[in-house]
Amino acid sequence: MKNCILIYDDDADILSVCRIILNQYDYRVETRIHNNDIINDINQLHPDMIFMDLWIPELGGENAITLMKKNKATAHIPVILFSANSEIEEIHKRTRADGFLKKPFEISTLLAILKDKIPVKVEPFINIP
Repeated sequence: MKNCILIYDDDADILSVCRIILNQYDYRVETRIHNNDIINDINQLHPDMIFMDLWIPELGGENAITLMKKNKATAHIPVILFSANSEIEEIHKRTRADGFLKKPFEISTLLAILKDKIPVKVEPFINIP
């Protein structure tokens, strides 16, 4: 079974690029443009890792991460802040997120975070530097 990566971002281009990249590494990628049902999404999709944009509509990334980390059933899932916010490092600490990825980002940095938290099961069939 493929590892599932759940990405919350309101930018369709970011979601498309991440899906293309991660599919090459045999991850199952699920995306959402809002996070108002984060606990329900987690219960349905069983993600192995979550990337959360801070400036996502409705609940917002910071509140969603706090909610998730306070819930015993979801607190164990690694969540990575995913934002261009200049205070991302401070927010990362405040929310107890498991890491952060500042936008714009290098593909190699995205992959390094995944390899650190979730092992890649197969080699990609394209070479991405």
